[in-house]
Amino acid sequence: MPTETITVSECAAFLRTRDNFLILTHLRPDGDTIGCAAALCVALRDIGKTAHILRNAEVTPLFEPLVEDYYAPDGEYGTIVTVDMASELTMMLKGGDPYVGRVDLSIDHHPSNTGYAKRTLVDGSRAACGEIVLDVITALNTALIPEIVTAIYVAVSTDTGCFSYNNTNAGSFRAAAICAEHGADVAELNRRLFREKTRGRLAIEGHVLSTIEFAHDGRAAFVVITNADIERCGATEDDLNDIASLASGIKGVVVAATIRELDGTESCKVSLRSKPEFDSNALAQRFGGGGHRAAAGFTRRVAAVQLRDELYAAIGEALDA
Repeated sequence: MPTETITVSECAAFLRTRDNFLILTHLRPDGDTIGCAAALCVALRDIGKTAHILRNAEVTPLFEPLVEDYYAPDGEYGTIVTVDMASELTMMLKGGDPYVGRVDLSIDHHPSNTGYAKRTLVDGSRAACGEIVLDVITALNTALIPEIVTAIYVAVSTDTGCFSYNNTNAGSFRAAAICAEHGADVAELNRRLFREKTRGRLAIEGHVLSTIEFAHDGRAAFVVITNADIERCGATEDDLNDIASLASGIKGVVVAATIRELDGTESCKVSLRSKPEFDSNALAQRFGGGGHRAAAGFTRRVAAVQLRDELYAAIGEALDA
Protein backbone atom coordinates (compact mmCIF):
# COMPACT_ATOMS: atom_id res chain seq x y z
CA MET A 1 0.00 0.00 0.00
CA PRO A 2 1.46 3.41 -0.95
CA THR A 3 2.21 5.84 1.84
CA GLU A 4 -0.05 8.77 2.66
CA THR A 5 1.96 11.98 2.39
CA ILE A 6 0.90 14.36 5.14
CA THR A 7 1.60 17.94 6.25
CA VAL A 8 2.90 19.20 9.58
CA SER A 9 -0.59 20.07 10.81
CA GLU A 10 -1.93 16.69 9.69
CA CYS A 11 0.96 15.00 11.47
CA ALA A 12 0.17 16.84 14.70
CA ALA A 13 -3.50 15.92 14.39
CA PHE A 14 -2.57 12.26 13.88
CA LEU A 15 -0.32 12.27 16.95
CA ARG A 16 -3.10 13.78 19.06
CA THR A 17 -5.46 10.94 18.13
CA ARG A 18 -3.02 8.12 18.90
CA ASP A 19 -1.19 6.86 21.99
CA ASN A 20 1.30 4.28 23.26
CA PHE A 21 4.10 5.50 20.98
CA LEU A 22 7.36 3.73 20.20
CA ILE A 23 9.92 5.96 18.46
CA LEU A 24 12.66 4.35 16.36
CA THR A 25 16.03 5.85 15.42
CA HIS A 26 18.18 4.66 12.54
CA LEU A 27 21.19 2.39 12.18
CA ARG A 28 24.47 4.00 13.31
CA PRO A 29 22.54 6.88 14.90
CA ASP A 30 23.71 10.47 14.52
CA GLY A 31 22.72 13.59 16.41
CA ASP A 32 19.75 14.28 14.15
CA THR A 33 17.90 11.00 14.65
CA ILE A 34 18.71 10.91 18.39
CA GLY A 35 17.77 14.55 18.94
CA CYS A 36 14.51 14.11 17.03
CA ALA A 37 13.56 11.02 19.01
CA ALA A 38 14.26 12.68 22.36
CA ALA A 39 12.42 15.91 21.52
CA LEU A 40 9.36 14.12 20.12
CA CYS A 41 9.19 11.71 23.06
CA VAL A 42 9.27 14.53 25.60
CA ALA A 43 6.66 16.52 23.66
CA LEU A 44 4.29 13.57 23.43
CA ARG A 45 4.62 12.91 27.15
CA ASP A 46 3.97 16.59 27.80
CA ILE A 47 0.54 16.34 26.13
CA GLY A 48 -0.34 13.28 28.20
CA LYS A 49 0.69 10.50 25.83
CA THR A 50 2.62 7.34 26.67
CA ALA A 51 5.81 7.46 24.62
CA HIS A 52 9.12 5.59 24.62
CA ILE A 53 12.21 5.24 22.44
CA LEU A 54 13.44 1.84 21.31
CA ARG A 55 16.95 1.33 22.66
CA ASN A 56 19.56 1.62 19.92
CA ALA A 57 22.64 -0.46 20.77
CA GLU A 58 24.81 1.75 18.56
CA VAL A 59 24.09 5.08 20.23
CA THR A 60 27.37 6.61 21.41
CA PRO A 61 28.15 8.19 24.79
CA LEU A 62 28.02 11.65 23.23
CA PHE A 63 24.33 11.33 22.40
CA GLU A 64 23.00 8.73 24.86
CA PRO A 65 22.24 11.25 27.65
CA LEU A 66 19.52 12.67 25.41
CA VAL A 67 17.57 9.39 25.23
CA GLU A 68 18.59 7.13 28.11
CA ASP A 69 15.68 8.19 30.33
CA TYR A 70 13.10 7.32 27.68
CA TYR A 71 14.03 3.76 26.69
CA ALA A 72 11.12 1.44 26.09
CA PRO A 73 10.38 -1.52 28.36
CA ASP A 74 9.36 -4.80 26.75
CA GLY A 75 5.77 -4.79 25.61
CA GLU A 76 3.38 -4.01 22.80
CA TYR A 77 3.12 -0.52 21.34
CA GLY A 78 0.21 0.95 19.46
CA THR A 79 1.89 3.57 17.27
CA ILE A 80 5.32 3.12 15.65
CA VAL A 81 7.14 6.29 14.56
CA THR A 82 10.51 6.65 12.84
CA VAL A 83 12.57 9.84 12.73
CA ASP A 84 15.26 10.66 10.16
CA MET A 85 15.03 7.18 8.63
CA ALA A 86 14.89 7.14 4.82
CA SER A 87 14.49 3.37 4.41
CA GLU A 88 13.36 0.71 6.85
CA LEU A 89 15.16 -1.99 4.87
CA THR A 90 18.64 -0.42 4.87
CA MET A 91 18.52 1.89 7.90
CA MET A 92 16.46 0.02 10.51
CA LEU A 93 18.33 -0.14 13.81
CA LYS A 94 19.56 -3.45 15.17
CA GLY A 95 16.67 -5.07 17.01
CA GLY A 96 14.10 -3.17 14.97
CA ASP A 97 13.24 -5.97 12.54
CA PRO A 98 9.89 -6.76 14.26
CA TYR A 99 8.71 -3.29 13.25
CA VAL A 100 9.50 -3.58 9.54
CA GLY A 101 6.22 -3.17 7.69
CA ARG A 102 4.52 -1.82 10.82
CA VAL A 103 5.63 1.81 10.85
CA ASP A 104 2.66 4.16 11.24
CA LEU A 105 4.51 7.44 10.71
CA SER A 106 7.84 8.46 9.19
CA ILE A 107 9.13 11.99 9.85
CA ASP A 108 12.11 12.61 7.59
CA HIS A 109 14.07 15.09 5.50
CA HIS A 110 15.70 12.72 3.02
CA PRO A 111 14.52 13.10 -0.59
CA SER A 112 15.34 9.40 -0.96
CA ASN A 113 12.68 8.34 1.58
CA THR A 114 11.17 5.13 0.21
CA GLY A 115 7.63 5.70 1.49
CA TYR A 116 7.72 2.62 3.69
CA ALA A 117 5.45 4.01 6.43
CA LYS A 118 1.66 4.25 6.39
CA ARG A 119 2.05 8.03 6.69
CA THR A 120 5.05 10.11 5.66
CA LEU A 121 5.94 13.67 6.58
CA VAL A 122 9.02 14.45 4.49
CA ASP A 123 10.57 17.75 3.43
CA GLY A 124 13.77 17.37 1.46
CA SER A 125 14.47 21.10 1.61
CA ARG A 126 15.19 20.94 5.34
CA ALA A 127 18.80 20.69 6.45
CA ALA A 128 17.87 18.48 9.39
CA CYS A 129 14.93 16.34 10.41
CA GLY A 130 15.06 18.27 13.68
CA GLU A 131 13.65 21.33 11.91
CA ILE A 132 10.55 19.34 10.89
CA VAL A 133 10.14 17.80 14.34
CA LEU A 134 10.29 21.30 15.85
CA ASP A 135 7.45 22.36 13.54
CA VAL A 136 5.41 19.32 14.60
CA ILE A 137 6.02 20.00 18.29
CA THR A 138 5.01 23.63 17.79
CA ALA A 139 1.81 22.48 16.05
CA LEU A 140 1.09 20.27 19.07
CA ASN A 141 1.13 23.43 21.24
CA THR A 142 3.66 21.82 23.53
CA ALA A 143 5.75 24.03 25.79
CA LEU A 144 9.29 24.33 24.41
CA ILE A 145 11.02 23.28 27.60
CA PRO A 146 14.84 23.01 27.80
CA GLU A 147 14.81 19.22 27.30
CA ILE A 148 13.05 19.65 23.97
CA VAL A 149 15.05 22.56 22.57
CA THR A 150 18.36 21.04 23.68
CA ALA A 151 17.56 17.90 21.71
CA ILE A 152 16.41 19.91 18.68
CA TYR A 153 19.58 22.02 18.75
CA VAL A 154 21.70 18.86 18.79
CA ALA A 155 19.73 17.55 15.80
CA VAL A 156 20.01 20.70 13.70
CA SER A 157 23.56 21.70 14.60
CA THR A 158 25.08 18.27 13.99
CA ASP A 159 23.39 17.80 10.61
CA THR A 160 24.63 21.22 9.46
CA GLY A 161 28.14 20.89 10.88
CA CYS A 162 27.48 23.72 13.33
CA PHE A 163 25.83 25.65 10.49
CA SER A 164 28.82 25.39 8.16
CA TYR A 165 27.65 22.83 5.55
CA ASN A 166 26.06 23.95 2.30
CA ASN A 167 22.72 22.44 3.37
CA THR A 168 22.43 25.19 6.00
CA ASN A 169 19.64 27.65 5.21
CA ALA A 170 17.49 30.28 6.87
CA GLY A 171 15.30 27.61 8.42
CA SER A 172 18.30 26.11 10.19
CA PHE A 173 19.13 29.45 11.80
CA ARG A 174 15.50 30.05 12.74
CA ALA A 175 15.34 26.68 14.48
CA ALA A 176 18.57 27.42 16.34
CA ALA A 177 17.29 30.82 17.41
CA ILE A 178 14.10 29.27 18.80
CA CYS A 179 16.20 26.75 20.73
CA ALA A 180 18.40 29.50 22.19
CA GLU A 181 15.39 31.62 23.12
CA HIS A 182 13.84 28.73 25.06
CA GLY A 183 16.80 27.64 27.13
CA ALA A 184 19.23 25.58 25.06
CA ASP A 185 22.77 26.20 26.33
CA VAL A 186 24.16 26.84 22.85
CA ALA A 187 27.69 27.72 23.97
CA GLU A 188 28.10 24.54 26.01
CA LEU A 189 26.53 22.36 23.34
CA ASN A 190 28.83 23.81 20.67
CA ARG A 191 31.83 23.16 22.88
CA ARG A 192 30.93 19.53 23.52
CA LEU A 193 29.74 18.75 20.00
CA PHE A 194 32.28 20.61 17.86
CA ARG A 195 35.25 22.05 19.74
CA GLU A 196 36.23 19.45 22.33
CA LYS A 197 38.46 16.69 20.92
CA THR A 198 39.93 13.59 22.51
CA ARG A 199 43.40 12.32 21.75
CA GLY A 200 41.77 9.51 19.80
CA ARG A 201 39.98 12.04 17.61
CA LEU A 202 43.18 13.96 16.97
CA ALA A 203 44.95 10.71 16.07
CA ILE A 204 42.29 9.57 13.62
CA GLU A 205 42.21 13.04 12.03
CA GLY A 206 45.96 12.77 11.60
CA HIS A 207 45.55 9.40 9.90
CA VAL A 208 42.92 10.76 7.54
CA LEU A 209 44.89 13.87 6.60
CA SER A 210 48.09 11.92 6.02
CA THR A 211 46.53 9.19 3.87
CA ILE A 212 44.08 11.08 1.64
CA GLU A 213 44.37 10.01 -1.99
CA PHE A 214 43.45 12.58 -4.64
CA ALA A 215 42.19 11.60 -8.08
CA HIS A 216 40.48 12.91 -11.19
CA ASP A 217 42.59 16.06 -11.39
CA GLY A 218 42.21 16.72 -7.69
CA ARG A 219 38.43 16.89 -7.89
CA ALA A 220 37.96 13.68 -5.89
CA ALA A 221 39.43 12.58 -2.57
CA PHE A 222 39.42 9.07 -1.12
CA VAL A 223 39.97 8.04 2.49
CA VAL A 224 40.11 4.47 3.82
CA ILE A 225 39.78 3.81 7.57
CA THR A 226 40.32 0.22 8.65
CA ASN A 227 39.54 -1.35 11.99
CA ALA A 228 43.30 -1.58 12.55
CA ASP A 229 43.58 2.19 12.00
CA ILE A 230 40.84 2.85 14.54
CA GLU A 231 42.46 0.56 17.11
CA ARG A 232 45.92 2.05 16.56
CA CYS A 233 44.58 5.57 17.05
CA GLY A 234 42.61 4.59 20.15
CA ALA A 235 39.50 6.12 18.58
CA THR A 236 35.91 5.50 19.68
CA GLU A 237 32.65 5.80 17.78
CA ASP A 238 32.26 9.34 19.06
CA ASP A 239 35.73 10.15 17.73
CA LEU A 240 34.60 9.05 14.27
CA ASN A 241 31.58 11.34 14.23
CA ASP A 242 31.55 13.38 11.00
CA ILE A 243 35.08 12.26 10.09
CA ALA A 244 33.92 12.23 6.46
CA SER A 245 33.87 16.02 6.32
CA LEU A 246 37.64 16.37 6.68
CA ALA A 247 38.52 15.49 3.10
CA SER A 248 35.61 17.41 1.61
CA GLY A 249 36.91 20.67 3.03
CA ILE A 250 40.08 20.66 0.93
CA LYS A 251 40.24 23.32 -1.74
CA GLY A 252 39.55 21.94 -5.21
CA VAL A 253 37.85 18.76 -3.98
CA VAL A 254 34.36 18.41 -5.46
CA VAL A 255 33.52 15.05 -3.91
CA ALA A 256 35.12 13.09 -1.06
CA ALA A 257 34.51 9.42 -0.33
CA THR A 258 35.38 8.05 3.11
CA ILE A 259 35.40 4.23 3.25
CA ARG A 260 35.31 2.76 6.73
CA GLU A 261 35.43 -0.88 7.74
CA LEU A 262 32.65 -1.83 10.13
CA ASP A 263 33.77 -3.65 13.24
CA GLY A 264 32.76 -7.30 13.49
CA THR A 265 31.52 -7.53 9.90
CA GLU A 266 32.91 -7.92 6.42
CA SER A 267 31.13 -4.74 5.35
CA CYS A 268 32.22 -1.17 4.71
CA LYS A 269 30.36 2.08 5.21
CA VAL A 270 30.88 4.80 2.60
CA SER A 271 30.21 8.46 3.38
CA LEU A 272 30.06 10.87 0.46
CA ARG A 273 30.43 14.64 0.85
CA SER A 274 30.32 16.98 -2.11
CA LYS A 275 30.06 20.50 -3.45
CA PRO A 276 26.71 21.64 -4.93
CA GLU A 277 27.71 20.71 -8.49
CA PHE A 278 28.00 17.00 -7.61
CA ASP A 279 25.01 14.81 -6.66
CA SER A 280 26.14 12.51 -3.84
CA ASN A 281 22.63 11.14 -3.44
CA ALA A 282 22.51 9.94 -7.05
CA LEU A 283 25.86 8.21 -6.67
CA ALA A 284 24.88 6.57 -3.37
CA GLN A 285 21.67 5.27 -4.91
CA ARG A 286 23.72 3.43 -7.55
CA PHE A 287 25.17 1.42 -4.65
CA GLY A 288 21.89 0.88 -2.81
CA GLY A 289 22.11 3.86 -0.49
CA GLY A 290 20.91 7.44 -0.49
CA GLY A 291 20.79 10.71 1.38
CA HIS A 292 21.10 14.27 0.15
CA ARG A 293 22.76 15.95 -2.80
CA ALA A 294 25.69 17.16 -0.68
CA ALA A 295 25.88 14.27 1.79
CA ALA A 296 24.92 10.65 1.25
CA GLY A 297 26.13 7.16 1.97
CA PHE A 298 25.69 3.43 1.73
CA THR A 299 26.96 0.16 3.18
CA ARG A 300 28.23 -2.77 1.15
CA ARG A 301 29.48 -6.22 2.02
CA VAL A 302 32.79 -5.95 0.18
CA ALA A 303 36.45 -5.35 1.01
CA ALA A 304 37.57 -1.74 1.33
CA VAL A 305 40.14 -1.99 -1.49
CA GLN A 306 37.61 -3.37 -3.96
CA LEU A 307 35.03 -0.79 -2.94
CA ARG A 308 37.56 1.99 -3.39
CA ASP A 309 38.22 0.82 -6.95
CA GLU A 310 34.51 0.71 -7.75
CA LEU A 311 34.02 4.20 -6.36
CA TYR A 312 37.03 5.52 -8.25
CA ALA A 313 35.43 4.51 -11.53
CA ALA A 314 31.90 5.62 -10.61
CA ILE A 315 33.01 9.02 -9.36
CA GLY A 316 35.14 9.56 -12.44
CA GLU A 317 32.14 8.88 -14.67
CA ALA A 318 29.93 11.23 -12.67
CA LEU A 319 32.49 14.03 -12.66
CA ASP A 320 32.94 13.81 -16.43
CA ALA A 321 29.24 13.45 -17.26
